[in-house]
Amino acid sequence: MTAVVSVVVPVYNGERTLADCLRALQLQDLAKSDYEVIVVCDGSTDSSATIAEGFNVRLLNETKRKGAPSARNVGFRAARGRWVAFTDHDCIPSRSWLRWLLQAVQSHNENEKPLGAGGKTLGIQSNSSAARFVDLAGGIDAEYHLKHPKFPFAPTANVMYLREALETVGGFDERYYSYDGCDLHYRLLREFSGPFYLEPRGVVFHRHRENWLDYCRQQFAHGQGFGQFFLNHGDQVEWSLWRELSAWGDLAKLGLRACSQGNDDEALVRRGSFLKDLAQRLGFITTYWNRRERRRW
Repeated sequence: MTAVVSVVVPVYNGERTLADCLRALQLQDLAKSDYEVIVVCDGSTDSSATIAEGFNVRLLNETKRKGAPSARNVGFRAARGRWVAFTDHDCIPSRSWLRWLLQAVQSHNENEKPLGAGGKTLGIQSNSSAARFVDLAGGIDAEYHLKHPKFPFAPTANVMYLREALETVGGFDERYYSYDGCDLHYRLLREFSGPFYLEPRGVVFHRHRENWLDYCRQQFAHGQGFGQFFLNHGDQVEWSLWRELSAWGDLAKLGLRACSQGNDDEALVRRGSFLKDLAQRLGFITTYWNRRERRRW
């Protein structure tokens, strides 16, 4: 019997977290015949592939690291399900995650052809200040991102799309360092008029970065992807040297607020917001204002 949904998990050196992710996927409250799990090992040099082999999954081994967008494409192109769900190796899907996402897209009007659904992503074991900040700031909140008036999207840690739609637009743009999920969603919405559902009961738990250095590296990459998004969709977004200087001015004001005294959650949010915006701003200028990068787009 053909699976209803294929779950794609890209992984690069994820030996610390992959087993928990795959264990949670094996325990989904769907019939085993209704879903398959595809692990794409993106040139990992640790024991990620060996760990995946210990589970009932389809393992696709890439010999060279090409990035998460490429790994997701390898996964969805091998998928057998009508629907393709994406999560990450540092995530733990709740037991009913797939059931709720499928229920969201299957309970539609007969005249509609749903594009997909996204769920709610929550932090787990957010014991460090960096991880707690992500919880407080709602950095991977699908509800927040889907409300964007022009570029809504659901983070790729917890999203499901119609495989036919992914094939039509060619999947993820592999040029992106990050922010590929927003680009994909934007291109899908231009091609498909069907609804995309938010299903908050489809919960995935995410392990946030445990220290500020790792978090800033992640946000730097997000900034790089954001700059690439601006280059790719320059006809839809306006940016200039003046806007860049204005953004740095706003960052300076945020830095001053971050210096305010306090040890409570509000102080943590102020300081974390400054570090996040600074890292993203630095990442942005390395792509958007880079001549070589501009030629790629």
